[in-house]
Amino acid sequence: MDPETALELVKRGATLLLLDVPQYTLVALDTQVFTVGPAFMGIKMIPPGPHFVYYSSSTGDGKDFSPITGFFIDVGPSEVIIRQWDQQQEQLVKVLEEEEERFRQGVKSLEFDRHLGPYNLSQYGEWKCLSNYLNKEIIERIEPIGGEITVTCESEMVKTNAKTAVEKALDEQLRNSKFSTSTSVDKSKMKGCYYTSIPRVVKRRGIEAERLSSLNLDKSELLESILTNDYGGSEDTLLGELQFAYIAFLMGQSLEAFLQWKALVCLLLGCTEAPFHSRSNLFTKFIKVIYYQLKYGLQKDKTETTGAGIGLSTLLDESWFSADSFLYQLCRDFFQLVQNASVVDGDLLEWTRKLQELLENNLGWEFQQNNSADGICFDEDDEVSLDPYFFALSLLLTSSYQPFFFSTLQ
Repeated sequence: MDPETALELVKRGATLLLLDVPQYTLVALDTQVFTVGPAFMGIKMIPPGPHFVYYSSSTGDGKDFSPITGFFIDVGPSEVIIRQWDQQQEQLVKVLEEEEERFRQGVKSLEFDRHLGPYNLSQYGEWKCLSNYLNKEIIERIEPIGGEITVTCESEMVKTNAKTAVEKALDEQLRNSKFSTSTSVDKSKMKGCYYTSIPRVVKRRGIEAERLSSLNLDKSELLESILTNDYGGSEDTLLGELQFAYIAFLMGQSLEAFLQWKALVCLLLGCTEAPFHSRSNLFTKFIKVIYYQLKYGLQKDKTETTGAGIGLSTLLDESWFSADSFLYQLCRDFFQLVQNASVVDGDLLEWTRKLQELLENNLGWEFQQNNSADGICFDEDDEVSLDPYFFALSLLLTSSYQPFFFSTLQ
């Protein structure tokens, strides 16, 4: 890149100025990771739009790292975001208003330019695929008070909920961390994100058991209700929250975010009518979103070997993608649904096939097209007698599968 072009990008791009950050701290912006050295003071040439800043402080020798803390920003052209390291709290905080303008002018006059690392624009396309539905309004609606997202304030959630393999891995990571007993963060003042409440099971009084079973077997009506009541009818806002949760989970290592991402995925993949009739466009966009999320998360070369593993969440390991996971079962059922449908939107069919190929090629998953029940496969000609109570119980006892009602259990 010639000097004139670089200078123009510096002036038009946003800047993240980070003051007094200790050496060896890992600082990341979107998909890019920086290790703080003696001269590092931030990142320049940041494209306008939403971004995720996350960091992990070190014990001082660069061997042990704290759990990740992150926050979203939405920047305009030439905007300057300033944060300063608070030694007592061990986190980035906003500077005083009277100092902010002085630092901002220093950035604009290129006073800090040689201390700023450039945003790698070759990776921006990858980030856009992960955040194209995010905007300032969605961020402000969901982010916690203060904006900081950190799993250290979610430990009670891990202790009270039934633990999946993901939650156990996170719990062990927190226990083994030298920062796990740190009192620098006042947990009583930390609140979680304001995610939309997604019911796992539809419960309504005064309706027949058969109707209740139908509502839980096909989440289309629940989806319509949530879209209308919680998202103002905006499909893109729902997808924006899905992307917010995924980024906070994968990059910020937030358990709360993982649970929300899982809830939204279960809701959408649990629909059997909406993908082919009322919401074909939404499902095309949704499959495209989750395709790019999993494509990024499954990149082997993204795994970090440093103590924090900040490049790729340590939660996204092989056990998370086992064949008995909730994602495998939901994808298997959805793929069969699309394949067997009499009429399917062309774009939805194309992206569904791409997602299936991604999972088959990267994880070795096999999506058999014959009937199956909890791992038991059989041909249509086989005579099978399956107790409905046993079938329902087997699904309910599979912790990775979403429970639902059968009329025989009422």
